[in-house]
Amino acid sequence: MNGAVQRMFSLHGRTALVTGARTGIGRAIANGLAGAGADLVLLGRGGDLAEVEAEIRGHGVRARSLVVDLSDVERVQAEVGALLDDQEIDILVNNAGTIHRQAATEVPLADWRRVLSVNLDSVFALCQLAGRQMTERGSGKIINIASLLSFQGGILVPAYTASKHAVAGLTSALANEWAGRGVQVNAIAPGYISTSNTAALRADPVREPAIRARIPAGRWGDPADLAGAAVFLASPASDYVNGHVLVVDGGWMGR
Repeated sequence: MNGAVQRMFSLHGRTALVTGARTGIGRAIANGLAGAGADLVLLGRGGDLAEVEAEIRGHGVRARSLVVDLSDVERVQAEVGALLDDQEIDILVNNAGTIHRQAATEVPLADWRRVLSVNLDSVFALCQLAGRQMTERGSGKIINIASLLSFQGGILVPAYTASKHAVAGLTSALANEWAGRGVQVNAIAPGYISTSNTAALRADPVREPAIRARIPAGRWGDPADLAGAAVFLASPASDYVNGHVLVVDGGWMGR
């Protein structure tokens, strides 16, 4: 590969913080960033992150973990704030998310609040914490994980839909404020990806074939399908991309 092109997509010397890094999309993105040369801080709600750390170190970069429940925004502010006191973060990927499937008339307020806390409140808190450091330094990349439901209503997921519409709006708002200070804020909107969040849909004998039939690519996405988009938005190649929501959906939105 041409040296100039390699440098354009290189993340050597950068450190990325990825939330929800233990499984699925977050794990795939973390590996993609590490493959491009970034050191990683892996943030998860729980479970053993040692296996993911080992994967990341296999790329020849450094990795460390932080366990934080993103539904507790005050704890997020305290623990990630302490991390940033002695760790410079060049790339923030707000991937972690949760979903609650139920008819809108039946959703308990506690479940509504839990989804919004994880999918929106923690995203803003992390953007705010990292953004202070990045804007002061004059450089940084923030990648929020949006959704096709940033554009559509979905079925039986009102809290998730509201949160993902808000993530798209927040991405634009922060880009407007920070682009002139050297910080690019963008988002990736995954299509229908094979993760734990979509397990119920993939097990549904009616909805699964209907969804797959509408995807021009003819298949559900794999978490690894998001890695290239994340590397692009984290790299110097995207230095003039601001406030964009990059759809990675096998063609769903164009159908």
